Amino acid sequence: MTIAVIGSNMVDLITYIDRMPADGETVEAPDFEMGCGGKGANQAVAAAKLGSEVLMLTRVGDDIFADNTVANFERFGIDTRCVLRTEGPSGVAPIFVDKDSHNRILIIKGANAKLSPADIDAAAEDLKRAKLIVLQLEVPLETVYAAIDFGGRHDIPVLLNPAPACADLAFDQVARCTYFMPNEPELALLAGMPVDTLEQVEAAARKVAASGVANVIVTLGRRGVMWLADGQVQTVGGLEVQAVDTTGAGDAFIGCFSHSVVSHGDVAKALAEANRYAADSVTRRGTQTSYADEVVAHPGA
Repeated sequence: MTIAVIGSNMVDLITYIDRMPADGETVEAPDFEMGCGGKGANQAVAAAKLGSEVLMLTRVGDDIFADNTVANFERFGIDTRCVLRTEGPSGVAPIFVDKDSHNRILIIKGANAKLSPADIDAAAEDLKRAKLIVLQLEVPLETVYAAIDFGGRHDIPVLLNPAPACADLAFDQVARCTYFMPNEPELALLAGMPVDTLEQVEAAARKVAASGVANVIVTLGRRGVMWLADGQVQTVGGLEVQAVDTTGAGDAFIGCFSHSVVSHGDVAKALAEANRYAADSVTRRGTQTSYADEVVAHPGA
């Protein structure tokens, strides 16, 4: 096992819309799909599809969605020994995608809210084998902090994707991560600074880096990626593709980056690969269903 993802799973309820209804209005939507998602699960699936051995530590409920979620992990070859059952509903994510491929997402954590530090302790022998621990914020913060602490004690690099953004995230915990990967809105909230221009993004990234985190990597959507390490900034330019659905693109990026950096250790190369992989994913509908089995040279071609 090369990557341990400790985090969330969701059932995606995706409605494709021409427009959002006004208050009190009912509007017919042209299409609907249901799939497996959640930031943790998406990142795990992306890494697994690219060939990494992945262990998933998460919680599912006792409802009709749970078996489907576990089966979905197994279909992609993800190790499910640490997928835990808990009383109550599984996590769900109603997603609305408009005709310009923009999305609005609600999440109901469900069983994800019950993933605990004790679950990390119980999975310790399996987690010790990981070469990278990948985290997000769709599970309790104390569990995220426990995972960061576990990585530190066992000399395992930790990647934290601070999503959904949380103003209560402690910078002393962020500083212990090897890779900190926010997008623009998440960086703006955490740094308390605007990120409208690349200069502002850099200033906000430097504020975060001042906490001590080794690598601040900001995903910028169409504008590409900014990487700050050792006081130096590198950027990877955005790629022009015909976007169909941007849902899960950030997770595609992180899953690919995790796979790549563990495979060859070259951060700059991993960022370029993840940038192409994420760009390619938005040319298809859905989250996990949009992820390719390889990193293409020319996304959208």
